[in-house]
Amino acid sequence: MLEVRDLHVEFGTRDGTARAVDGVGYRVDAGETLAVLGESGSGKSVTAQAVMGILDSPPGRITSGEILFRGTDLLKLPEEGRRRIRGDRMAMIFQDALSALNPVLTVGYQLGEMFRVHRGATRKQARERAVELMDRVRIPAARSRVDDYPHQFSGGMRQRIMIATALALEPELIIADEPTTALDVTVQAQVMELLAELRREYRMGLILITHDLGVVADVADRIAVMYAGRIVEHAPVRELYAAPAHPYTKGLLDSVPRLDRRGQALHAIKGMPPSPLAVPHGCSFHPRCPMARERCRQEEPPLHEVGPGRSSACHFWKELLDGTP
Repeated sequence: MLEVRDLHVEFGTRDGTARAVDGVGYRVDAGETLAVLGESGSGKSVTAQAVMGILDSPPGRITSGEILFRGTDLLKLPEEGRRRIRGDRMAMIFQDALSALNPVLTVGYQLGEMFRVHRGATRKQARERAVELMDRVRIPAARSRVDDYPHQFSGGMRQRIMIATALALEPELIIADEPTTALDVTVQAQVMELLAELRREYRMGLILITHDLGVVADVADRIAVMYAGRIVEHAPVRELYAAPAHPYTKGLLDSVPRLDRRGQALHAIKGMPPSPLAVPHGCSFHPRCPMARERCRQEEPPLHEVGPGRSSACHFWKELLDGTP
C-alpha cells in the first residue's frame, strides 16, 4: 500500500542545515500495523508529515526520495492531487487532540465537515454521520453529545473523536502520531484496542508513531526503530522483543518498567540524542553505546539484513543476537 524509499528531509536554520530524516525507508501493507519507535527528535513525526504532505516548507524540505502510495509517487503529484488523497485515502491522528480540534466548533460540526466537503452531504446528513462515527468509537450518549465542544470531553474521549475524524471517509491508511500521549494507562489500552479493532474491520494500513515500546507490543506486526533520522532496526514485533539486534533497541527495551523488577532502579540510556545539526561521525549512536568500538567511531554501519524480514544498522549485531556483547 505505502512504500517510503530513501527519504531525506532537511530544515534550514540560522545555525546551518539540520538533517531531520536521513535515508528512511519502510513499507506498509493493507491490514498491517507498522510501529515507528524512537526518542523525541529521531525523525518519526517529520517522516509522517512528509508522507501526508503537510511538512512546513520552508523551513523543511524533502531533498530526495520517493513516497509511493498504491504505486503512485506522491512527491510528483501537484498539491491538488495530494489534497484529494489526504483525508479521503490517507488520514492522520495527531497527538494533541485539544490542539487539533477547533475549540469554537462543536465536535459534530467538525466530524460532519468531512462529509460535506468530500461527499457533498447536506448538513442534516453530515450530522447523522457524525453521530454514527461517535457511536463507532464508543463515545457514550453520542446523539446527546454531538453538539458539545472539545473542552467538554475528557482527554480519552477527545482522542476517540480524533480517531473518528480520521476514519470518517474510510481511508486505506492511517498514521497515528503518539495517539496515547498524556493519557493514563487504562485509557491508553482502550485507545490502542480500538485502533486495532478498527484496523481489522476496515482492513486499513496503520502506522503507529510512538516512543513507548509497551504501547505497541500487542497491536504492531512490525517495528521500525529510528535514531538520529535513520532506521537502525526493523523487525517483526515478537522477534524484536525476544532478541533485539541493535544496542539502541536493547536500551529502549531495558528501560521499560517491569513487574518482575520491583524495587530495582530503572535502566536509562546514558546521554542525549545528537542534534540534527551535528550528527556524530560514524555510527550516530556510538557516544551513548555500551558496545562502541573504534570502528563505530569511524564507519557508519549500513542497514544489514540479519534474518528473514529483519535488519540492523550495527556492526556487531551478531554479538547481540548471540547474547555475547
